[in-house]
Amino acid sequence: MNYYILSYKLADNYLKDRGQYRAEHLGMAKEATERGELVLGGAMDDPADEAILIFRGDDDRTAKAFAENDPYLKKRIDQKMGSEKMECSDW
Repeated sequence: MNYYILSYKLADNYLKDRGQYRAEHLGMAKEATERGELVLGGAMDDPADEAILIFRGDDDRTAKAFAENDPYLKKRIDQKMGSEKMECSDW
């Protein structure tokens, strides 16, 4: 099992506009968590210019599918999305 970081660069209007899409976004996140796909996620605090979600899976398809359906990206309050495999160390 691998981990993938889905990162969003947030638009200048993110804090102002996210409220109208937040319930749908958080609902998607909750469902992904319940399926065991989403491990952790959140936006940076100060400045609020980036958000990161960490997904677990065999490849990055789950992370990318989340982004493609995320109202934050669809409504352009997130400017850019990237997905990268994260190398984890064994402790």
